[in-house]
Amino acid sequence: MVGPIAWSDGRLRLLDQTRLPEAEVWLDIAGHLELAEAIRSLRVRGAPLIGIAAAYGLALAARANEVSGREQLLAGLRAAARDLAATRPTAVNLPWALGRVLAAAEAQPNAESVRRAVIEEAQRIHAGQVDADRRLGRLGAGLLPDPAAVLTHCNTGALATGGYGTALGVVRAAVEQGKRVRVIVTETRPLLQGARLTAWELARDGINCTLIVDGAAGALMRRGEVDAVIVGADRIASNGDTANKIGTYPLALLAREHGLPFYVAAPASSIDLSLPAGDDIPIEERSPDEVTSIGGRRVAVEGVAAANPAFDVTPHGLISAIITEQGIARAPYVESLPVLTSGVEAKA
Repeated sequence: MVGPIAWSDGRLRLLDQTRLPEAEVWLDIAGHLELAEAIRSLRVRGAPLIGIAAAYGLALAARANEVSGREQLLAGLRAAARDLAATRPTAVNLPWALGRVLAAAEAQPNAESVRRAVIEEAQRIHAGQVDADRRLGRLGAGLLPDPAAVLTHCNTGALATGGYGTALGVVRAAVEQGKRVRVIVTETRPLLQGARLTAWELARDGINCTLIVDGAAGALMRRGEVDAVIVGADRIASNGDTANKIGTYPLALLAREHGLPFYVAAPASSIDLSLPAGDDIPIEERSPDEVTSIGGRRVAVEGVAAANPAFDVTPHGLISAIITEQGIARAPYVESLPVLTSGVEAKA
């Protein structure tokens, strides 16, 4: 597994995910505004990972204010948090991580302890995510048959979480348990996170995988070549409605049509009990250029309009179970999800 983020001696390094799989390029991030741009441009991506990155962004902001007093330092951290929170609206892990770091900072009596607390809390969030991934993976692996052909969408591995992965963490854990797992990877248009990132991760791990175009999923299900669908989540509403990469909702409909289990794997920090339903989840709209071009090369006629919602919402009725590090939730989710979040800090 690759570790896509590293903090060492006050420096933040990120693996540039826009350059994969052609090249492994590491970015040295000097300040929180530079990090905000890296999040916005998807150089760092994945709901849990952008939460980790944002936490380290506040550590960068704290180090940049080495002569400030406590109140001035806290004001600067709050401003930096607003800059980082504005980068991507759908993933709740981003404001959740920022809220945790700010709470740790505000509990300190002086500027020196504030700076120390910010760095330590960011590191705790990072380490906690890696541990959560592994626990989630072990729980989810028990849901897979042996052998299993698992279809997944977008990228939910170490590149998306900073550690082990959510949906791919379930696959990894099942393989480690000796199960014979084959992964069917959707390309995931428009930015091809499945083709560029998931296939790259699985190949590095030596896990059997097959890449398909997004539109081939239904045909494979109809031919009996899929045993389960597992996806990640950027935000889960209190009723179990789940926002994930665009194209997830049709996969859930196809799974229901073909009698296949459809699982969502995400850390408990992705559950947002403040939102009653999926219609309340903000959906990021990205540039039409991502649709009309592939890899910087235009494929659509000049002047054509393009819509580019980055996420869709899967209704809870299509979800067989939601797998978290705290346990597995099943319907009715309005009752099972609050139990899983009881040990998770309140979101910002």
